[in-house]
Amino acid sequence: MPQTTSLSPLLEDVLRRNAGEPEFHQAAREVFDSLGPVIAAHPRYAEASVLERLSEPERQIIFRVPWTDDRGHVHINRGFRVEFNSALGPYKGGLRFHPTVTLGTVKFLGFEQIFKNALTGLPIGGGKGGSDFDPKGKSDAEVMRFCQSFMTELYRHIGEYTDVPAGDIGVGGREIGYMFGQYKRITNRYESGVLTGKGVGWGGSLVRTEATGFGAVVFAERMLATRGRSFDGARVLVSGSGNVAIYAIQKVQQLGGTVVACSDSTGAVYDEDGLDLDLLRRVKEQDRGRLSDYAAARGTASVYRPGGDIWALAAETHIDVAIPCATQNELDGDAAATLVNNGVIAVVEGANMPSTPEAVRVFSSGGILFAPGKAANAGGVATSALEMQQNASRDAWTFDYAEHRLAEIMVGIHDRCAETAEEYGSPGDYVLGANIAGFVRVADAMIALGVI
Repeated sequence: MPQTTSLSPLLEDVLRRNAGEPEFHQAAREVFDSLGPVIAAHPRYAEASVLERLSEPERQIIFRVPWTDDRGHVHINRGFRVEFNSALGPYKGGLRFHPTVTLGTVKFLGFEQIFKNALTGLPIGGGKGGSDFDPKGKSDAEVMRFCQSFMTELYRHIGEYTDVPAGDIGVGGREIGYMFGQYKRITNRYESGVLTGKGVGWGGSLVRTEATGFGAVVFAERMLATRGRSFDGARVLVSGSGNVAIYAIQKVQQLGGTVVACSDSTGAVYDEDGLDLDLLRRVKEQDRGRLSDYAAARGTASVYRPGGDIWALAAETHIDVAIPCATQNELDGDAAATLVNNGVIAVVEGANMPSTPEAVRVFSSGGILFAPGKAANAGGVATSALEMQQNASRDAWTFDYAEHRLAEIMVGIHDRCAETAEEYGSPGDYVLGANIAGFVRVADAMIALGVI
């Protein structure tokens, strides 16, 4: 059994210095709980205080975002950008527009992004940003004015060699377009590589829209193969019904699986024979509707449960694989126990930290294959980095080639996590494998660059 080092005193210091940020505390605990063996095996990391430095963002930016609604009323929101670590390359991570966004939320996401980006093997550092602005219910003109105001401050902190934001919850192609237009207007430069998630016609990459969902399923398929299983014939539960969920559903269906349920903030929908993906996409992407609209159009083939818990369905119908794709801490210990007790063999995080620590412990003790988000949902940022490559070379790849590159990266992430877990005496522990593999790549670069 490999030796380990207690990191509790260091963790307690990190928590003390970042009081009132529970999401960041949760992310830090999960990483610190994994790194004892690698610190014991390689004392140089402790001698160089790598973990202390890694836990402190290189830069935290908070700014005011004033904007005017369609009635002429002035509103004030708060903008954030946490540039966490640039040892491997420019800061890279999405922007989230949602009323729950706080500095702690952004720091948790940025901290996770360091390890996620390192696992891709691509030259990108970790960062995250966003605002407590809610784009829901706003007109296109209101969203545009907000995005322009947001970028009027953010532009001075980003650049293709400095910090490259992308989209996240609440930030899609519309918002990226408005922000890129304002950046171009202010700087008088067509610097395509400064933002990713752009439209395909103006510097974006094919497969970027599908990448997070597709990538999570590719990772899951590789993970299932370690137990002689696949998605062929599997029944699957996917939480959420946004971009990640929809393309996870599509890829599962392509691999022969049946997705029987998904959810949104108002409830869950269950289709015994599998979701109608074309209808779901039309309702969610074209009409910006709710799952109640999907159920109404689907008729008797679908059961809609307002406010329903999608994970409770695992107690009512056979499920093989669960893919949480909604938001952080959506899957708690009770839900995890329901999944384990009813035969689920794998849980794959499509969202960022959707499983609570208690849920992860339940999966571990139950012998369930569990893929943490920092590994399984890295396909989005990986394809963002591929978009940066295309921008730098003034090139545009075909869909098939971009998807091939994505699959290569996701298989590589899986194998790197599995091999690292095996090396440190915990075969099948993808959490430990992901944390150590990501940490080692960043830590080695930090030591090489000196104390900065």
